[in-house]
Amino acid sequence: MADNTILVIGSTGKIGRHVAERLRERDVTVKAASRSGPVHFDWHDEATWPGALDGAQGAYLVDSQDADRVPLLRRFSALAAHRGLRRLVFLSAREAESVNPTLEEKEAAIKDAGTEWTILRPVWFNQNFSEVAAFREPLRAGELRLPAGDGPQPFIDAEDIAEVAAAALTTDGHHGRTYDLSGPEAISFGEAVAHIAKATGRDLRYRPVSAEDYVADPAAFGAQPGQAEGYALLMAAIAEGKTSHLSDGVKQALGRDPRGFAEYAVKTAATGVWDA
Repeated sequence: MADNTILVIGSTGKIGRHVAERLRERDVTVKAASRSGPVHFDWHDEATWPGALDGAQGAYLVDSQDADRVPLLRRFSALAAHRGLRRLVFLSAREAESVNPTLEEKEAAIKDAGTEWTILRPVWFNQNFSEVAAFREPLRAGELRLPAGDGPQPFIDAEDIAEVAAAALTTDGHHGRTYDLSGPEAISFGEAVAHIAKATGRDLRYRPVSAEDYVADPAAFGAQPGQAEGYALLMAAIAEGKTSHLSDGVKQALGRDPRGFAEYAVKTAATGVWDA
């Protein structure tokens, strides 16, 4: 796409900021949009939509993550197509229906817009361990307690997701593709914490707890009351192995294998984020 300008919605988020960085590395002009970003964008203020879309040839989308997300996605995607955007890349998820019952509806909103589209379905991000307080702070304190049992999860690095998004937005061959994105191996939360312990040189532990205990007293586990129920649903799906299978979406999109969790742990430990 020549003379490309890409709108990145959620540009301050765990994935969006990496998407913006990868696009800039490709000499793409980025419109970094969020409620507090350089380009003002608010899912619930449709007056902000046209200005965000102005001049863009493609967009990276995350939804509003509330009850109105499907109709908002439909209206925004239709407006994007009407204003001449060529490509939409949507960050979906590989989640059990019990966790995200609107998953297919959200993806359909993108597919029905009339643009080229690519859907990204990643599993749990590596960066949740370092950028989400409910997981980072317990690790700093020495013990992460979650209702995830010993369920395996093929954790994926945010930078891999971002590179796939950047490729889909700027190169041909990705239209109509749904990329199921995972890391190279499925490990338990206990194994993930062991990698972080080795990388930091600290005595860190993971302890499974019941969903009932986690929801009843979220503060005891580092979570906020409004977060606990959602995390418990997600952890139940992980404990049951519903999202544990490996997938080759990174290889399909980029021609290389995804980064492993140990690599992430070593790189991130060097920042001091898990220091006591």
